[in-house]
Amino acid sequence: MASQALFIVKLLVVSLILSVAIKSVAPSLFIPPTATNALIAVLLPSTVMTVTFLWRYAAFRQQKTN
Repeated sequence: MASQALFIVKLLVVSLILSVAIKSVAPSLFIPPTATNALIAVLLPSTVMTVTFLWRYAAFRQQKTN
């Protein structure tokens, strides 16, 4: 139980740090509002998750057959 609570606290701290970093750094970046940038922002998270899950699935199948 304590390890789960510690994991949640760590996750919240990392999320807070990331949020503050985005809030402070993002205004200084100039990213033009184009259709390409919008597509990248929308599709990149799903693409990264898909690749990650397929990679883990391949590793799981390889481990299962050995």
